[in-house]
Amino acid sequence: MLRWWSQVVVVWVSGMVMCLGAVSVWGDEGTSSVPPPPAGFYARKVLTFYYPWYGNPKYPEGSGRWSHWEGVDPENKQIASSTNYPKLGAYDSHDPKVIAQHAEWSKQAGIHGWIVSWWGRGDFTDRAMPRILDTCQRAGLQVTIYYETVRGKKTPENAAQELLEVLKTYADHPAWFRWQRKPVLFIYGRALDELGMDGWRKAIDQLRQNYPKGVLLIGDRMSREAARLFDGIHTYNTAGHLKGRYVQEVRDWCQKTFPGWVALARKENKIPTLTVIPGYDDTKIRKPGLQVPRFEGHSYALQWEAAIAARPDWILITSFNEWHEGSEIEPSEQWGDRFLGITKVWTRRFTQPAEH
Repeated sequence: MLRWWSQVVVVWVSGMVMCLGAVSVWGDEGTSSVPPPPAGFYARKVLTFYYPWYGNPKYPEGSGRWSHWEGVDPENKQIASSTNYPKLGAYDSHDPKVIAQHAEWSKQAGIHGWIVSWWGRGDFTDRAMPRILDTCQRAGLQVTIYYETVRGKKTPENAAQELLEVLKTYADHPAWFRWQRKPVLFIYGRALDELGMDGWRKAIDQLRQNYPKGVLLIGDRMSREAARLFDGIHTYNTAGHLKGRYVQEVRDWCQKTFPGWVALARKENKIPTLTVIPGYDDTKIRKPGLQVPRFEGHSYALQWEAAIAARPDWILITSFNEWHEGSEIEPSEQWGDRFLGITKVWTRRFTQPAEH
């Protein structure tokens, strides 16, 4: 069983030993330096970004074709398009057993739901949605989508229509993620840029007119303008901010930045979220690419610690299984289930109120 401890983290960089001081590391039981939420604190949520775009024709109940995996070498446990190698191998996202295993792991780690990368009706990702929803319902997980891009003409009308179709098709499913009894949708920064804020204002107005039941939209931008327009704000990826920072510097940046992001949302009476990331490495798919070391899990734990201290409503994990960018917490050959274990510790601290 994992335990709390503090230790001096020593990092070897270019022939130099750098002592970063005493750093709290993950554990299962013990005393944390972070005060727990007060008794009776409203329910908090932990969601992870989830990618259903992988295909492998060797899975008889899967998609029937290759998708996203490139240069798969099972003997050497390598994938040319992925930083690490999944414990499950190059799996198929449509396979019910794969989805069930992912749901089981997520549940064990204390995750409440998935934000599923979604690229339009009829897309490979969309065809996985019915199985994802049914499996997550059985597992007790919730599901929403990450609206990645406006397909076709980049117009408010197209965006509003696509989101309306999502709501009409999926939002009544028992597993759909709701907050304050309203279905939730996440909008990625790419889609925000395609329309701009004025375009999204028009799209949101049209969507609300055509879907009077109500919907909560969470925009990928930490700005006052976004907080006023959307029902909540988030950021998908903090890797650019963490690049080049060692462990103590990661902690300092998070402690300085996270409270301001939460305050930005709360000032507008919107849903505040914070994002934690175990590491990042997209050098297999981009040149020169970006790398953010995992520091054996210390960086991830410190992000969680700072996020909990800032008291958002939701904490988002980037990601469960974005293998191309090396941000996954899903078990791998390189890291085993270490990052699921760390996640379990911190989700418990975030979501369970103090006992008095």
